[in-house]
Amino acid sequence: MIRPATPNDAPVVLELMYTAIGDIAHAFTGTNNKEQALLALRPLFEQTGNRISYENIFVEEREDQVIGFVLAYHGSQIASLDAPLIERVRQRGQDPSAIIPEAREDEYYLDSLAVDSSYQGQGIGTVLIHAFEQQAQQLGHHKVMLIVDQENPKARKLYERLGYTEDGQITVNGHEFYRMIKAV
Repeated sequence: MIRPATPNDAPVVLELMYTAIGDIAHAFTGTNNKEQALLALRPLFEQTGNRISYENIFVEEREDQVIGFVLAYHGSQIASLDAPLIERVRQRGQDPSAIIPEAREDEYYLDSLAVDSSYQGQGIGTVLIHAFEQQAQQLGHHKVMLIVDQENPKARKLYERLGYTEDGQITVNGHEFYRMIKAV
């Protein structure tokens, strides 16, 4: 069952999120330690008005257990959603330049998605992508976008199978990604 995330989902979703974004979490938090990054992300997840807030997340739940999530927001919101992350990094005396907008102003952006490893290969990721696309349509957005690591051809093939096409490239925290778009 897909449902909106709640602040109580923080422990499971943040652990899954870390598997999806890896060291990008370190750029958001100003730390190179996984446990410290998860601790720093938790209050952001539990609050509203930032990129990783629960309010931007849907979860897939089975037998009262969160097994996957999708995080999405509109490109026109990125500046305000990133401001708390940028401020946190600045307060730590670090350079926030690694926190960049991935989406354009007219794109509904799938920021991150992950499925618990014991449930992978069952189509749950595809279900979450469809929920993301449906949410975009319900909000009146006509273009969706995601990025895929250039070193992950399996994921790229999935997105192409779902109708996404390449729309350039972007570098995020030293990693090269393909921008993939789709009209909905």
